[in-house]
Amino acid sequence: MKLRIFLPILLLLFAALIAYRLIRQGMDLEAQTRQRAAQMRAAPPVQFAVADLQDITQHLSTVGSVEAPLSVKIAAKITGRVDHLASREGDRVTRGEVLVRMDPAEVEAQVRQARAGLAEAQYRLAQARAGQNPTDVSVASQVRQQEAALRSAQADYNQVQENYQAQVEAAEAAVTNLDAGVRSAQANLNNARAKYKRIEQLYQKGFIAAQDVDDAKTAVGVQEAALDAVTSQRKATERQAQIIKRKGTADIDVAAARLEQARAALASARANTAQTSAYQQSIAALEASVAAAQAGVRSAEARRADTILRAPFNGFVTGRFVDPGAVVTTGQPILSVQFMREVWVTTSVPEESSGGITLGQPAVITLDALRGRTFTGRVTQINPSADPESRQFQVRVTLDNRDFSIKPGTFAHVRFETGRARGEVVVPREAVQHDQAGAYVMVIDERSIARRRPVSTGTTGTDVIGIAEGVRPGDKVITLSAFPIRDGQLVVTGGRAARRGRRS
Repeated sequence: MKLRIFLPILLLLFAALIAYRLIRQGMDLEAQTRQRAAQMRAAPPVQFAVADLQDITQHLSTVGSVEAPLSVKIAAKITGRVDHLASREGDRVTRGEVLVRMDPAEVEAQVRQARAGLAEAQYRLAQARAGQNPTDVSVASQVRQQEAALRSAQADYNQVQENYQAQVEAAEAAVTNLDAGVRSAQANLNNARAKYKRIEQLYQKGFIAAQDVDDAKTAVGVQEAALDAVTSQRKATERQAQIIKRKGTADIDVAAARLEQARAALASARANTAQTSAYQQSIAALEASVAAAQAGVRSAEARRADTILRAPFNGFVTGRFVDPGAVVTTGQPILSVQFMREVWVTTSVPEESSGGITLGQPAVITLDALRGRTFTGRVTQINPSADPESRQFQVRVTLDNRDFSIKPGTFAHVRFETGRARGEVVVPREAVQHDQAGAYVMVIDERSIARRRPVSTGTTGTDVIGIAEGVRPGDKVITLSAFPIRDGQLVVTGGRAARRGRRS
């Protein structure tokens, strides 16, 4: 009985509680709506900047690499063993300083042999000249001498031919070996370029960072340098092979001439029927033998001079490829020397900015390896042809490096001035907004009312933008607001933006 009485009461109380909660939520929602409406009607705080007349300077920032303007590989001029090599990477050298000495024993023997041959030829000539009235004995002696000379000339001719064949085969083998190196370097370069193209495509789609593109581009430059190095070595080896062939041909011709001279001298000695004419011909042949022997001495002495390698200019040793005691072949690099009194910073500029770069133009350089220091150089080289793949022009900036603090191969940041506009009305770049109708700014009038003004933009600087039409000097333009600003809306100027410098 009691349960029947209290159950309806409990149900009524529960229903009343639910109704109270629903009414309370409705009141809270209404209060929040009124509060938001009040906030929307309230003037939002904004920051502004004053339009001003300024000179706008446009800059282009690029990255590049430091290079030595002169970089030479000191190579062996003859095949032999390295006797003296004291210089190492980082050593400073002066022009004419002896860097490498080759074992001169074999060349010295050739010099002594050539001098002995010259002495013998001079002796025979002196003997012939002393015999003004030759007898039968002297004629027979001359015949024997010329026969010996003929045998010697024939032996020399055979030796020269054998030496020529061996040197040509060795030179052609060296060229063949370098052909494989060129193909390998070309394959590496093709692979780096293909990778760069893929990374560039991914970068254009926004999948990777710009640093990856720079790294891939640097890799292409490294492979290009490697290809240039092995190609240059191959060309040098090929030129050396050509020199060997020409010199060998000349030596064969000289030996053949000596052989013919010996034959002529022997024939003259045997046909000594007219003593006077035969004697004169013998004298001429011997004089030719002396001249040939003198040429042989000069050639041997020149080869001896090639055993000493000197520094071609003042600079630093940047590479050492062999050690003392190693046997090197003709044209094989031993040391690398670079000139660092001045250095180049090589970079690339896009075609749309290339017109603003001129010879002699200053450029500001900063180096990751020398943080906190700024260098100023001059543009000294501009490649007139753009790279067909990147559509960029190579530019070189020369830097004074008297203290040798700048090292070739390091990374550099380059900043060029590419243009300047004088006396333009400028506003901060963040003040210009865009929508479907175009560019516009919000200007605060004397009653603190925001007014939308369409603008035509001009030159863009580092942190300001020129306004060709739509804003006058002294206008207050909104640069920052917490809420979107509508045309005709009252605003509160909470603070003025920092004043820009007179130049941008």
